Amino acid sequence: MIRFLDIVRRDLRLALRQGSDSVMVVTFFILTVVLFPFGIGPEASVLERVAPGVLWVTALLAAMLSLDRLFQADYEDGSLELLVLTPTPLELVVAAKVTAHWLTTGLPLLAAAPLLAIFLHLNAAGFGALLLTMLVGTPILSLLGGVGAALVLGARRGGVLLSLLILPLTIPVLVFGVGAIDAAILGMPIGSYLAILGGMLFAALALAPWATAAALRQATE
Repeated sequence: MIRFLDIVRRDLRLALRQGSDSVMVVTFFILTVVLFPFGIGPEASVLERVAPGVLWVTALLAAMLSLDRLFQADYEDGSLELLVLTPTPLELVVAAKVTAHWLTTGLPLLAAAPLLAIFLHLNAAGFGALLLTMLVGTPILSLLGGVGAALVLGARRGGVLLSLLILPLTIPVLVFGVGAIDAAILGMPIGSYLAILGGMLFAALALAPWATAAALRQATE
């Protein structure tokens, strides 16, 4: 656990020192959402109807922006090889780096979502569901993205390949995230949606670090 926290702190310090990834993710999220009223019209009823889907799709795309850099810097400066060779299980290293990624991308998205929901006239009944689904769903995106980032490590145009690999896997998260918000707006229970998202999160926690670690070992051989 101490080693886990050390890696998280290291990645957070690097992210804060650079700062560009987090700013880029949140800026993309905000600008993309702001563009929708210009494209589909400013009518509050129309925006309210599409708000859950718009927020989730743009959050998903924003989270993808920094995934190709998850292991790339360590791969380029040789740090990744040292991490692979350390006695610390590589799966734990992966979990720490994914945690740091979520703290610098998923958490800012979660913080910005309520303000953008107000901008899109999201029904007040859907705010709680929006925050809960993003709290559970965005870590899944980071975990799945870690697998993709490891698979395309060192490849040319890795960002494009990463999107092609990961976007189809995120469709269930998108479906149940939007479904929970719509259900909350209609006054229906959202427990089943949250339970499915929670199951996806636990499955990703159990499987994604192992798959990512295997891909990283292959990349460093």
